[in-house]
Amino acid sequence: MKLELGNFYVKDIVFGSETSFKDGLLTISKEEALKVVKEDAHITEAELHIAKPGDKIRIAPVKEAIEPRMRVGGGPVFPGVTGDLMQAGNGKTLALKNCSVLAVGKHWGGFQDGLIDMSGEGAKYTYYSQLNNIVLVADTDEDFEKNEQQKKNKALRWAGMRLAEYVGSCVKDLVPEETEVFELDSMTKRTDSVNDLPSVVLVLQFQSQMEALGYNDLVYGWDTNRMLPTLMHPNEILDGAVISGSFMPCSSKWSTYDIQNFPVLRRLYKEHGKTINFLGVITSNLNVAMEQKERSALFVAQIAKTIGAESAIVAEEGYGNPDADFIACIVALEDAGVKTVGLTPECTGRDGKSQPLVTLDEKADAIVSAGDVSQLIELPPMETVLGELDALKRDGLAGGWAVDEILGPSVREDGSIIMENNSMFCGDQVVGWSPKTVKEF
Repeated sequence: MKLELGNFYVKDIVFGSETSFKDGLLTISKEEALKVVKEDAHITEAELHIAKPGDKIRIAPVKEAIEPRMRVGGGPVFPGVTGDLMQAGNGKTLALKNCSVLAVGKHWGGFQDGLIDMSGEGAKYTYYSQLNNIVLVADTDEDFEKNEQQKKNKALRWAGMRLAEYVGSCVKDLVPEETEVFELDSMTKRTDSVNDLPSVVLVLQFQSQMEALGYNDLVYGWDTNRMLPTLMHPNEILDGAVISGSFMPCSSKWSTYDIQNFPVLRRLYKEHGKTINFLGVITSNLNVAMEQKERSALFVAQIAKTIGAESAIVAEEGYGNPDADFIACIVALEDAGVKTVGLTPECTGRDGKSQPLVTLDEKADAIVSAGDVSQLIELPPMETVLGELDALKRDGLAGGWAVDEILGPSVREDGSIIMENNSMFCGDQVVGWSPKTVKEF
């Protein structure tokens, strides 16, 4: 497969009469964009905003982030999700860099929703404070979900993807500022000089804990709870074959933007043919039943061994129950003779004294931490709030709470916040953005 990713770098965003891109300026027709959003009758009200680095803006509850793109020659950016099934990872795709579409609820935050501060102390906890963001704030008629801890957020998430495709289409007739080429020879056709390098496979454990459909990550539209580990070309991951789900504490879940840009995967590509022989990606899952966990671990190890992997990197989406899948996978790979490094966030509790992973094994002796999701943070009020702060003060929110006997509510009357950084949007995931780690003393 050969993927050409044509990049346009967004320096600023404004609203105007038509949607266009020129000299780094992205202009969006709010009227046209909102028509695209409201194609789904479940969207009852919607508004667009712009949030740029340094703005005194707080955004919550954030449900999804997507990079605006378009597929040259036609076809959906997200095959099997926003359009018909087709092969991703082969051909040309255009992308608006330094820019994301954020899908934000107007009310009713949930377990999986998060916070972004565009400036101040909170900005350092999430990568999205560094981007020029098109912020869709909307509400839906999905009343059955409003007071639930878990929400599918489907209308809002799909509206965000449609909006990202609409915005991305404005560069369809333009020449990219930069073209990145991602190409790997077939494993059986590589040169001796490449085959002599240490062979590495990347194992991505996508979130799939919900038995009910509609909450989990999707691969070509297929619910990951229903899949077995599968060998995929890395280009497919970078080119829209996988979208984020709506389950997992927000700081450690992978947004669709994260998956589209997966920095660890990109780094492996960069090292291919120089220091490593990058074999590809094994997509796996994170189910709940122990038998499912063991089965997936065995499949991952078998695939890795069959393709000749000498080493592996295992990245889990989330923590807690998925730690059992994470450790089981590492152990199975090590037992198969594949030296393995694990990437994970940690949950040590507010006092920092809890076990960082739910389960451990002495064979998991090379772990890279993306930081502690339980770190307690306080943030001052922000001038502007997009969405609703009340969404953060729910006991069902990961990281926030309604009332604490000692600390009081997560959201104070003056608009300041105290909560675990678990609530920061995609702040502790292991894709490669996290500025945090945990050191051993």
